[in-house]
Amino acid sequence: MAAENSKQFWKRSAKLPGSIQPVYGAQHPPLDPHLTKNFIKERSKVNAVPLKNKKASSFHEFARNTSDAWDIGDDEEEDFSSPSFQTLNSKVALATAAQVLENHSKLRVKPERSQSTTSDVPASYKVIKSSSDAQLSRNSSDTCLRNALHKQQSLPLRPIIPLVARISDQNASGAPPMTVREKTRLEKFRQLLSSHNTDLDELRKCSWPGVPREVRPVTWRLLSGYLPANTERRKLTLQRKREEYFGFIEQYYDSRNEEHHQDTYRQIHIDIPRTNPLIPLFQQPLVQEIFERILFIWAIRHPASGYVQGINDLVTPFFVVFLSEYVEKTSGLFTFCFTEEDVENFDVTNLSQDVLRSIEADSFWCMSKLLDGIQDNYTFAQPGIQKKVKALEELVSRIDEQVHNHFRRYEVEYLQFAFRWMNNLLMRELPLRCTIRLWDTYQSEPEGFSHFHLYVCAAFLIKWRKEILDEEDFQGLLMLLQNLPTIHWGNEEIGLLLAEAYRLKYMFADAPNHYRR
Repeated sequence: MAAENSKQFWKRSAKLPGSIQPVYGAQHPPLDPHLTKNFIKERSKVNAVPLKNKKASSFHEFARNTSDAWDIGDDEEEDFSSPSFQTLNSKVALATAAQVLENHSKLRVKPERSQSTTSDVPASYKVIKSSSDAQLSRNSSDTCLRNALHKQQSLPLRPIIPLVARISDQNASGAPPMTVREKTRLEKFRQLLSSHNTDLDELRKCSWPGVPREVRPVTWRLLSGYLPANTERRKLTLQRKREEYFGFIEQYYDSRNEEHHQDTYRQIHIDIPRTNPLIPLFQQPLVQEIFERILFIWAIRHPASGYVQGINDLVTPFFVVFLSEYVEKTSGLFTFCFTEEDVENFDVTNLSQDVLRSIEADSFWCMSKLLDGIQDNYTFAQPGIQKKVKALEELVSRIDEQVHNHFRRYEVEYLQFAFRWMNNLLMRELPLRCTIRLWDTYQSEPEGFSHFHLYVCAAFLIKWRKEILDEEDFQGLLMLLQNLPTIHWGNEEIGLLLAEAYRLKYMFADAPNHYRR
């Protein structure tokens, strides 16, 4: 009888883990609330059965109430032919059909405008919306034109997350592409980078508000300490470091099947396909092989920490940035034009072996430089993350006592949501394009990935204070904090977040009683 009750409880609970609903997990990009809000609302109406009178208000009570949520076999006994499912399916089908007809009628009303817009663009260029915008307005006929690889990666109720932001986000200021100001900034970067000895302090100052995409690859190599400031030494340094990396490959990579390295390689092999699973670029076998080599070589060269889940995410920004300079050259586009196919669906087999080796080696060394500054995040028991989460808790208690007390009231521990923020540097909370923009500043800021990241996390948390205070139970708070709606964020939102983080750092970092009242 108890078993039946627990199964029935699981089936009628629309918002608990284990329910059939799109829930943002550790391996997925941010969920788009616009696409799922109506679906979840309709589902809850159909299956509306009163739960217990008292909401789960603590972690322990929440755990007791959901202890049966993952019972094996329950889903197999679900009756999908029941009236509730038929009602839900018909409503979803009607809503979808209405949307398709509406989009189709809009296209038919304005054919002349579409033709004139298209005719203004040169035949050799193709300017399209960002992936997230296009996904919302694409009608059913567009589906037939998708790339086969792209089609394999599409998931229900999951928008495709663009690597590159909207056209208005292509430049660091968020202004339309190549304004006078942006041309001036780009020229200043080029002068700095071409000088005999690049002034790294000035380069950091210019990079803090964002690096123009055209010069981002070489700028990141310099800011990470991978390239020397002297231009005459750069070519030889790149050649030497790339040869050194592939020397490691020849020396160590065959040992991945040996007994003492099997567990490390197995975990890397499992995690790689989970890295940005909605972006076809990262599902290409050749790209996954590159990531496996990078992570395995790093792990065996750093035995104090070895490989830890989450490090796989830290390769992707470097890989995308260093790939982008070759994507433009291969596609023959000017710098103002990036299309969805250029980046998300770019087939790396179109690149020569030498180019791929250069991208792989540069990604390895720049990731290694980053991890050198935060390696205590990944050593045994991850003490660096424990300290940062505690520091975040104490900082929030000073800057927004109401939010802090709200967490305490409903027994929400900072470790339950902020651990991932520190472990993955907010990469699973933000679209990849936003992470790249964020790292422009992190590499310009002293101890950006360790010290400054703390203030970015605090600013990020307070950004959602209204939504946090509106939630009045443990479950709702955790669902919100693990599913923050950032999918449409661009450079403007990241710029505001960084400005607030800098303000917090200026106010608290040098205060004598930084974390104490």
